[in-house]
Amino acid sequence: MKKIILSAFFYFSVTLVFAQEIKIQVTNAATGLPVNGATISKNNKSYTATDSMGIAMISISANSEVEISAVGFQAFVLKTKDYPSSSLYTVKLTPAESEMEDVIIVASTRSNQNIENAPIKIEILDAEEMQEESAVKPASVLGIIGDISGVQVQQVSAVSGNSNVRIQGLDGRYTQILRDGLPLYESFSGGFGLMSIPPLDLKQVELIKGSASTLYGAGAIGGLVNLISKKPTAEQEGIFTINQTTLKESNINAFLSKKYKKFGYTFYAGATNQSAVDVNKDGFSDVSRTKSFVVHPRLFFYPDNKTTITAGFTSTNDSRLGGDMKVIENKSDSVHQFFEKNKIIRNSAELLAERNFSGKNKFVLKGSVSDFKRDITTHEYNFNAGQLDYFSEASILINQKKHNWVGGVNFSGNQFKQISGDSAYINKVSNNTVGAFLQYGYKFKSNTTLEMGLRNDYHMKYGNFVLPRVSFFHQLNSKWGTRAGFGAGYKIPDALAPQINDYAITKLLPIGTDVKPERSYGYNAEVNYKTKWGEENSIFINHAFFLTQLNNPVIATEQSNGTVSFANASKPIITKGFDTYIKLNVEGWELYAGYTYTIAERKYLADNQFVPLTPKFRMSYMLTREWEGKARFCVESSFNGYQYRQDYTKTPSYLFLASMIDYTIAKQCHLILNCENILDYRQSKKESLYTGTISNPQFNALWAPIDGRVVNLCLRLSL
Repeated sequence: MKKIILSAFFYFSVTLVFAQEIKIQVTNAATGLPVNGATISKNNKSYTATDSMGIAMISISANSEVEISAVGFQAFVLKTKDYPSSSLYTVKLTPAESEMEDVIIVASTRSNQNIENAPIKIEILDAEEMQEESAVKPASVLGIIGDISGVQVQQVSAVSGNSNVRIQGLDGRYTQILRDGLPLYESFSGGFGLMSIPPLDLKQVELIKGSASTLYGAGAIGGLVNLISKKPTAEQEGIFTINQTTLKESNINAFLSKKYKKFGYTFYAGATNQSAVDVNKDGFSDVSRTKSFVVHPRLFFYPDNKTTITAGFTSTNDSRLGGDMKVIENKSDSVHQFFEKNKIIRNSAELLAERNFSGKNKFVLKGSVSDFKRDITTHEYNFNAGQLDYFSEASILINQKKHNWVGGVNFSGNQFKQISGDSAYINKVSNNTVGAFLQYGYKFKSNTTLEMGLRNDYHMKYGNFVLPRVSFFHQLNSKWGTRAGFGAGYKIPDALAPQINDYAITKLLPIGTDVKPERSYGYNAEVNYKTKWGEENSIFINHAFFLTQLNNPVIATEQSNGTVSFANASKPIITKGFDTYIKLNVEGWELYAGYTYTIAERKYLADNQFVPLTPKFRMSYMLTREWEGKARFCVESSFNGYQYRQDYTKTPSYLFLASMIDYTIAKQCHLILNCENILDYRQSKKESLYTGTISNPQFNALWAPIDGRVVNLCLRLSL
């Protein structure tokens, strides 16, 4: 007995002596990006999961084996004896052969899911596309968002250049914009929001078409755009770009990042200088004079292998001047007086804490505050106002083999106030909402998932809103899959939200006490087909049907005295149609082609029910070829069908064509030549952009580009 006890004591002593705490970093073998939520297990027992940087810490004895697995990847068995002197184990997971898309979505669904098998349809613009766009249009991410089928980027002002994102035929105010899952652009502060977000600072863009209000609340009736910032990696990253265009625009951008053991950082800074340009020589600027500077530092803290704390700050300073070219050139006189100047300062702070538990369970606490100020000066008035936006949330994710729970509570709101300038009808507005949500997902088999969600928001003025959602995904076989869903949404009446027309803010009337919130019901159904042959050949086809009914739509009406009032319509706005896109890879060639057919109608009108400036059909494609280490070539085109103007006349259809070549000078040095609007199609070639006089022009709504052909040359240096 004594010998047995001594032997056992000796055995456990040796085990303890040789036990070691190791760090495992898991990356995607195909892309090199970290794999978040990879499970580390032994003997079918899960120990922990990797964090957002693909890193996990685990204590195991020498000569042990652990299995590392993640959705969309082949499992990997790590044998510590193969690395006898290492405390850092780098594991590269190979994408599963059966998965054509190994992108994992986290932010927009709040859970780790493979994009192809998620019950709710999400489209991703990934890191490679962000890098390419940072050389093509380095000042703004708007251009690449508009390349997605079913999405329309509409310029609402020829003078200021302000634009918004429309999804499936609905106005821009029904698209919710998030940054890292935090709403920062809403109401008055939504002006010029996406125009000042550079792609170099982003890891990816996640886009949901259709209702997405259950997880994120009001505003996501048409869809949701979530901008995901880059995170640091173990290797030092540094990217610098210098860009010049034929349209007199200059850009310089820099991004740096590095992750250490307990600390990490990312830092972005960028500046844009754009001269005013009168492309069509009518005396008014088609591109406003712009000076912009953006800085975005973020700090990451890792107290232990399961906790990440992120603190960030963003500062944007914009100055935009458009209008009569003589005024811009300081040559104004009694006739040449028209101009609009916007000075914008936006400062935002964010704090995020994530705590991973056993398996893939996670607790998240996050919050943000954004201070937005906009000074508008024209030949008629001066208006200076600010808006404070704030948001806080606590949520939890519970991930089991067949069950998935996401729940949380949040508080959001904004405070608008006029600071100075000429009197306006709206000088103070306040909105505050408390919300709670719960989403449950059940995996019947490996090929079927059902997701149900419920949200309840309480607005301090308009009361309760209950928002159910249900979505379903079923993989019929290795090639065919189907998805369907329903979701409810709402929108608080807001006179400061963007409209199709660019109304003067001093003419907007306050929302009346009899105006009710808008409510929506969205439906979608789709089918997917995928197959793969050979080593590099694959095809993915998605065909989706959509329908959104917007009840109690709030309609803006311009009165005879120039003021703009708001009231509910008696019947709904209904948008419906279908959206098809194809992704094809053949022998190194990549093709993305999309077609969208949209019927958008205002049922409250007796005749001419169409929603203005909404193409009935739109086709687009992007063809890419890359010679690794040498060059990358891309050509893209979009065909926009006719649109109805507000006077019921039709616009012409038009073709937009662009091309780009990225030439590798050296491993860390690229030269990119790009040409937008090769055919030089401009609205001003078909009609005048304004009516009235030089002193008092009335600008027409925009349905086509007005800046013409643009060539840019960019130099990108990488560490």
